[in-house]
Amino acid sequence: MLKKEKKKKEIETEKKTSKKRRNHTIEWEKLDNTANLFPAIATQNMTNVYRISVTLKEEIQGAVLQLALDKVLERFDTFRVRMRKGIFWYYFETNTKPAPTVYRENDYPCRYIEPYENNNYLFRVTYYKKRINLEVFHVLADGMGGMNFLREITYQYLRLIHKEISNDREEYFSDDTSLNTEDSYLKNFRKSHKKSYRTQKAIHLKGEKTSGGELSVIHGFMDRNQIKEVCKKYDASVNEYLTAVFTYSIYMEYLHGQPAKRPIVICIPVNLRPYFDSMTTRNFFAMVSASFLPEQENMTLDEVVRIVKESLRSQINKEHLEEIFSYNVSNQKNILLRSVPIFIKAIAMRLVYISSARASTSTITNLGKIAIDEKYQKYIAHFTAMISRSAGQIMKGAVCSYQDVLSFTFTSALKDLSVERCFFRTLAKDGIKVAVETNLE
Repeated sequence: MLKKEKKKKEIETEKKTSKKRRNHTIEWEKLDNTANLFPAIATQNMTNVYRISVTLKEEIQGAVLQLALDKVLERFDTFRVRMRKGIFWYYFETNTKPAPTVYRENDYPCRYIEPYENNNYLFRVTYYKKRINLEVFHVLADGMGGMNFLREITYQYLRLIHKEISNDREEYFSDDTSLNTEDSYLKNFRKSHKKSYRTQKAIHLKGEKTSGGELSVIHGFMDRNQIKEVCKKYDASVNEYLTAVFTYSIYMEYLHGQPAKRPIVICIPVNLRPYFDSMTTRNFFAMVSASFLPEQENMTLDEVVRIVKESLRSQINKEHLEEIFSYNVSNQKNILLRSVPIFIKAIAMRLVYISSARASTSTITNLGKIAIDEKYQKYIAHFTAMISRSAGQIMKGAVCSYQDVLSFTFTSALKDLSVERCFFRTLAKDGIKVAVETNLE
């Protein structure tokens, strides 16, 4: 109870601070430690844009959604910024322009966000039938920060549509929504000198690509309780199990169940907030990786699950996670490096990123169970998430759950769908019923 009361007080303080900040015309803020990387590596094809979507039980009205965004953005300082280029670093500056235009989705997801075509904002909001999409350039926030924003837009939209759930507290955000913008990396930094990324080359998926940088999208919807029962059989968490099934699918379909000299390495972003008592809406995660080296042919799913579990459990602890991000922060705090001009820093960061990317096959991100205030729940069907391709990672997965529905979404620039098919068939063999949706014709 004490912790809950403390959280409520912090939220109220943040709201008061936000109100004061809106009385100033322009304010600026440093990018968090992870965010410094994204402007250096983002391109038209490697966009570093992620999407979180909420599907309602009714058709979306575009004009009302625009009004909802306008109302929320006015009070949501975290997203009401533009990015500026300084001599040594990029930084955020208050964006005084109108909110970006909400429009009906008409293109493939996770496209590059061109600031000059978007009122200099680093996100976009679109809709399609019953679905609201929020796409965010990762420099702005991670998935938890993005979910905060989407949740408040959805609440505001539903209040405008359904007057029966309106109230006198509309100017306040939900108690689950934080407006904290601290750099939790710097706050929790501890001196470290250990390298935090791999350089051993991993298996990379290759094949005929989709045209024009388009992403194929496949959603798999399943019963959350059903998948948890299957996980008990393997003594694995949902994240460990899904990562293992993805790894197994690559092993069976891409390597055809044969031994390999290089490992299949799946990166897992770990939300650091619970480990360091943080409420920041900026980026605050660390990357760990599940590594599987197929030393024999036709290894079973049980064997892959065991190896993936051991790999992840050895890394996901507070001490190791602190070590990972502290290494990166130590470079940012280095006095000599801080004085290097930004264009040189950008070249160096790209080279380090490319070296690190060689050691990864793919990524699975898990937003966990999404909490929605009770009075809005009956209007919402489900949530989905997806992430864009990146260097060396042409296929990725994203997980989230709402009430009893868990979604796993593949995004891929490959025409070959054999890995995705194997993934869902493997779930079906374990007794998990999956409903599949796709943007493919």
